[in-house]
Amino acid sequence: MESRTRTEIEAAVFRRLLQHLDERKDVQNIDLMNLAGFCRNCLSKWYVAAAEERSESIDYEGARERVYGMPYSEWKERYQKEATPEQKAAFEAAQEAHDA
Repeated sequence: MESRTRTEIEAAVFRRLLQHLDERKDVQNIDLMNLAGFCRNCLSKWYVAAAEERSESIDYEGARERVYGMPYSEWKERYQKEATPEQKAAFEAAQEAHDA
């Protein structure tokens, strides 16, 4: 597979991932962290890092807006719920296991 074709496919997959996350606003970031070890904020940080590697500039809030499809403050107000004690405990356990 040609490099350009691979890049185009990977870009399409990334766009589809963002679309899927947009369609599943019910899935909270803590759920993603507990199950997969990453969340929307991680994707935003990776976006910034990838841009910087290519000498492009995008700030974290701009990357968050790309990932969330709206300003993060708006997404948080509309869709983010308070984490349950169970979610918090699972997150802490995962962090401890990762640090071990």
